[in-house]
Amino acid sequence: MSIATKTGDDGTTGLMYNRRVSKCHPRVEAYGAVDELNAALGSARALLPESALGGQLIAIQKNLVILMGELATAPEDLPRFIKDGFSVVTPELTVHLDAIVREIESQNVSFKHWATPGANPPAAALDVARTTCRRAERRVCALREAGQPANGEIIIFLNRLSDALWLMARRAEQTG
Repeated sequence: MSIATKTGDDGTTGLMYNRRVSKCHPRVEAYGAVDELNAALGSARALLPESALGGQLIAIQKNLVILMGELATAPEDLPRFIKDGFSVVTPELTVHLDAIVREIESQNVSFKHWATPGANPPAAALDVARTTCRRAERRVCALREAGQPANGEIIIFLNRLSDALWLMARRAEQTG
């Protein structure tokens, strides 16, 4: 089977379980923004291959795949999604981010001042990921405001992730 299925040539895309929606549907906008975030994190991780931050980023990326799967599933299909063995975003994923925040803050990385992105390539890439994360968070909020149910834990996770990414960028500035 080719990647070019041509099923999207009419401006629609398939959610999980093959429900067709417009490519500009709020659900597609939300999981698309998370996909962009995952790519931005991959770029940052490529600049930090042998670091602790790089290891944390791959774990976060794997959690974003869980998040995207949930967002790419229509609410009426979520019971089937779970029954089929797929994971959903839970508070435990956010607890992992809280631990990263505490760890970096324990290294005297300050959050008291505005930052100017670009001190070095890894920090700049992490700041791009952070701002992409904020966009993804806004898209999930817009999804909910459009009357589309979305797991509230997703917004909490993305909010905490942007905090963690800000700290990671400041840490990368210190370690060069």
